[in-house]
Amino acid sequence: MLLILLLVLAVVVLLGVGYIVSYNRFVAQRNTVEESWRQVDVELQRRYDLIPNLVETVRASAQFEQSTLQQVISARSHAMQARQAHASVHDQSRAEQQLTGALHGFLGLAESYPQLQSNQNFLHLQKQLADTEDRIAAGRRFYNGNVRALNTRVQSIPSSIVASIAKITQAEYFEVDDPYVRASPTLSGAFDSLHQPGQYQQAWQGQPGMPAGPGQPPQPGQVPHAGLPQAGPGQQTFGQQAFGQQGFGQQAPQGWQPQGQPAPGGHPAGPPQPPSQS
Repeated sequence: MLLILLLVLAVVVLLGVGYIVSYNRFVAQRNTVEESWRQVDVELQRRYDLIPNLVETVRASAQFEQSTLQQVISARSHAMQARQAHASVHDQSRAEQQLTGALHGFLGLAESYPQLQSNQNFLHLQKQLADTEDRIAAGRRFYNGNVRALNTRVQSIPSSIVASIAKITQAEYFEVDDPYVRASPTLSGAFDSLHQPGQYQQAWQGQPGMPAGPGQPPQPGQVPHAGLPQAGPGQQTFGQQAFGQQGFGQQAPQGWQPQGQPAPGGHPAGPPQPPSQS
């Protein structure tokens, strides 16, 4: 009986020690997740502070679209309200997604204003905003990595038993589904010009070293078509001759006319007639 009691006591002690160790590890991981989220929150606040200065700079330098400015201001206000209300990570990520989309459209339209591209204050604020976006992305990756480690332990056995007893739940990922980043690139219409007849013929006509267009004299320095006979005075070349008994590129007989076409005298031409014998 004493041996059995000792064994039971040893098992209880081992289970207690295992529980304490596992719980302490959960506490450390949860604190790491919270700390990494605070780092992301600092960069989000920095972006909130940059946006008003950027908007005012654009508004003072150009007659910018008021609807675009209003979208940025509204999205910033919504994201700050979600942050101040300590909303869930899911709600915060949705608000940040709307703000990111509004900023993409805002900066995309700002590129069409030359006066903004020469404004040093705008360029400085734009660079700071780009650096902040990079820091937010790095902080999001670090946070999501800690969340993945915590959630893996919450779902694994035997640590899931400890998590259930201590009421430790899974953390939420900070995901921003940016449509500009996730959109697949498309080449639709990029090669439509290749199917437009005559476009490239007009492009190379008259260029040095290239043949002239129909009915145009050769330009100086042009290279004749290799392998094709060149027409002399009173001769027909490719595109002007008939493909009858004559060979490709050969001179048509004098006085010959294609069938169905009127002769110089106004009478329809027939088959080629042999020369009359006088």
